[in-house]
Amino acid sequence: MNRPTEFVGLPDSLIRVDRARCEFLVPRYAFRDQDVLDRERQQIFSKCWLYVGHASEVPNPGDFVSRKVGGRQVIMWHGEDGTIRVLLNTCTHRGALVCREKKGSAKRLTCAYHGWTYDTRGQMVEQPGKDGFPPGFFDNGVKDMHAAPRYDEYRGFVFACFDANAVPLTDYLGGVTEYFDIVADQGAAGMEVTSGGQEYSMRANWKLLYENSADGYHAITAHASYFDYLAATVGTFREDFDPTNVGGGGRDLGNGHAVIEYQAPWGRPVAQWVPQWGESGRVAINQVREELTRRLGEERAVRTADWNRNILIFPNMVINDIMGLTIRTFQPVTTGYLEVSAWSLAPKGENEELRAWRQYNFLEFLGPAGFATPDDVEMLELCQQGYENMPEVEWNDISKGMNKEINSGDDEIQMRAFWIEWDKRMRGA
Repeated sequence: MNRPTEFVGLPDSLIRVDRARCEFLVPRYAFRDQDVLDRERQQIFSKCWLYVGHASEVPNPGDFVSRKVGGRQVIMWHGEDGTIRVLLNTCTHRGALVCREKKGSAKRLTCAYHGWTYDTRGQMVEQPGKDGFPPGFFDNGVKDMHAAPRYDEYRGFVFACFDANAVPLTDYLGGVTEYFDIVADQGAAGMEVTSGGQEYSMRANWKLLYENSADGYHAITAHASYFDYLAATVGTFREDFDPTNVGGGGRDLGNGHAVIEYQAPWGRPVAQWVPQWGESGRVAINQVREELTRRLGEERAVRTADWNRNILIFPNMVINDIMGLTIRTFQPVTTGYLEVSAWSLAPKGENEELRAWRQYNFLEFLGPAGFATPDDVEMLELCQQGYENMPEVEWNDISKGMNKEINSGDDEIQMRAFWIEWDKRMRGA
């Protein structure tokens, strides 16, 4: 197959879908080609809503975090007027980063290069050597910091978009808001990102991590050591767990978003007890479950407590609501290298014992030195290496479950949802 040399206005899909054969194919050049990555930066990362951070990270006026989003350096800054803004972290003078700290609190930030100073609204408030500029040079905010063209918040999750003409955030999120609500409702007093976080990288294309993050098919094979550990460790399994019937399945939520929702053997701080947590843990879990039931009703409380969710938000955000609750984003650096950031999310005022188990699970399974992530890194890097066998082997197969009316948790509908949206946006459709 010859890859397209020009994407704009392509009449045909870059993927191949044969519904009669129930076959869904993705071209492997999409993981290796620089033109593809350049087009992704233009059509996806410059036009989609991208996760920036959680409002709990900047609870007070002046609080800020700085990080990379969609290839840009940004500051999420809680203004003294109460507004959380997303500002581009670059001085309007000569372009240096204004904020060099990952987090902090300040009424003003000063560029270290020439001393231009900005307030929490991003407004220019001071600069040395004013006599070198004519009167009115700085009037009307012409030298203020630039904000992201669009930024908004849903249930505490702050997003930015670099396309001023993008649809509103809630329209973009669409069907996935149901799952943001399930996550946000886990805390009666709200949710908060806990202290610390995880940063790591892998030699793989960014799309591989999106696929893998809700891939139920690989769990038993790639993470066999984790399940062996659980089976060999007394009290880590739910007492009534049936490994032959985890239930649930995958859903395409529209706009490239998707989810798999299922039952699993491990404990969940909200609110599924396992014997390893002891009687004090049982008491704490029962209290959480009772509160959920009073506030949400029996059916909603059972779904919140007993079911796990891997939630995919197109293009590069994942919420793993499993034995812990993790927000993960990833940024492409090259076609074969990506950087990952992850944070643990928890109910405000959570029981100390349950918070300890939550953080333990954040590290034990999902951390860069845990059971799952090193396995995943190895598998995705092996895929990236395997794509060197081109053009002889051209396609990835993502067909599992196409022959079913209802997909199970180990089918691949959630990946197909991603690729259909990717294909549409890459063609400018």
